[in-house]
Amino acid sequence: MGSARSSHGPVVGQVTRGTTGTNRLRRIDRWIARQPALRAAADPLVVDLGYGASGVTALELYSRLHAARPDVEVLGLEIEPARVARARAQLDEVRSGATSFPPDARVSFARGGFEVPVPGGRRPAVIRALNVLRQYDESDVAGAWRSMTSRLAPGGLLVEGTCDEIGRIATWVAVDERSAPQTFTISLRLAGLEQPSVAAERLPKALIHRNVPGERVHAFLVALDAEWDRAAAVSPFGPVHRWRTALSALAASGWPLRERSRWRLGEITVPWAAVSPR
Repeated sequence: MGSARSSHGPVVGQVTRGTTGTNRLRRIDRWIARQPALRAAADPLVVDLGYGASGVTALELYSRLHAARPDVEVLGLEIEPARVARARAQLDEVRSGATSFPPDARVSFARGGFEVPVPGGRRPAVIRALNVLRQYDESDVAGAWRSMTSRLAPGGLLVEGTCDEIGRIATWVAVDERSAPQTFTISLRLAGLEQPSVAAERLPKALIHRNVPGERVHAFLVALDAEWDRAAAVSPFGPVHRWRTALSALAASGWPLRERSRWRLGEITVPWAAVSPR
C-alpha cells in the first residue's frame, strides 16, 4: 500500500485524488449517527480518514453527529501535508465565526493514513473511510481493514465505502474491531431513480469486481432491480412507496433485510454474508 514518513513515524497509504464535495457524505453521516458504536461510546472520537482536498467533510460530520452525541469529537486525517495545512486554515475561519459551523466545534486535523495515529493513545469509536480504497487493488482491502480496525475502541466500527460526486449514490461496509465485516448498505436518492443497480458503479472495492454472475452481490442487485421493476405499478404513489414495496417483496422472497425504519430514506442494509465474495 506504500508509506511515507511524518514526525510521528510512517504514514501508511497512498494520496487519493482528493475529490471533496459539500454535503457529499450526508447519507453515510446520518447512518453513523444512529449506530450504537457512537451512541454508546465511552469516548466518542470519530476519525474522518482521507477527507480529501478540503476539510469540509470532517466539519459536516461533526455537525451531523453532534445531535446524537453532543460530546463527539472529530479528527480528520490526510496523508498529503498540503491538505492538512488547508484544512487547518479552514478551521481557523470556523474558529473566527466566519462560517456556518459552530466556532467551538470539536474538530482537528492531522497527518495520517491507515495506521490511524491518534494523540494520547485514544481509540476511535468510529472510523469513516469513504472513497479511500477505490484506487487500490482488491487484494489490498483486507490489510487496510485490519490496519484501521486495530485502532478501534472495543465495540467500535469502521465504515468503509464509496459514493458519487454529489452523494446521491452511496454504498458502504460496516466492519467491527475484529476486522470482521458485519453489514453492507446501499443508499440512493429515489427521485428520478431508474434502476437500483446504479449502485454497482459505486460498490466498495471489496465488491466492485464481484458484480458478475455467480457472485452474491450480483444476485442481490439483480433481485433488487427485479422487485423495483415489479413495483412500477405503484409509481403514481411516489418513489418512496415504490421503494418500500420493492423491499417488502425482496424480504418476502428470503433476502435478510435489516433496518426497515430507514427504507424511507432510500437505504437497504443486509448482513455481509448475503453479499460477501465467494
